[in-house]
Amino acid sequence: MTGVAWNAKELTVGQLAERSGVAVSALHFYEAKGLITSRRTAGNQRRYTRDTLRRVAFVRLAQRLGIPLKTVREALAELPEERTPNRDDWAQLSSTWRAELDDRIEQLQRLRDDLSDCIGCGCLSLDRCPVANPHDRLGREGPGARRIDTRLCPPQSAYCAPSQPAAPTP
Repeated sequence: MTGVAWNAKELTVGQLAERSGVAVSALHFYEAKGLITSRRTAGNQRRYTRDTLRRVAFVRLAQRLGIPLKTVREALAELPEERTPNRDDWAQLSSTWRAELDDRIEQLQRLRDDLSDCIGCGCLSLDRCPVANPHDRLGREGPGARRIDTRLCPPQSAYCAPSQPAAPTP
């Protein structure tokens, strides 16, 4: 690894790949999808501003968390293009994502903690299912894991939590 000079204002695609740990082909893909931008030299070579490293890191972390690239692109579009985004710009982006990230955290915690219990999917295969979801009553509300999916069962709802038995069927 040759390293990228700390004071380099612009990076070649190879330098960006090396420092970000992302393949050149992925960087080209990100650029084609509007996630990052470059300028072209007189020789038609790409040059990226150094702040592109932060954008690439943001994209990679978001991908790891399962956030769709379309959502990432929309968020990055809110950052200023005429200058390097500063702390306030990133804080604004973070604040707009807070609710979605909180929901993802809740969803991951439910998946981690409650998957061994009845999730309201209708399989009725666990010994707790007949108590938590008698006669697949939750199936009348619609498809999916009715008790674990935060889109179907908001975090504030104690009824949905697998540790709480479902109300008896009338």
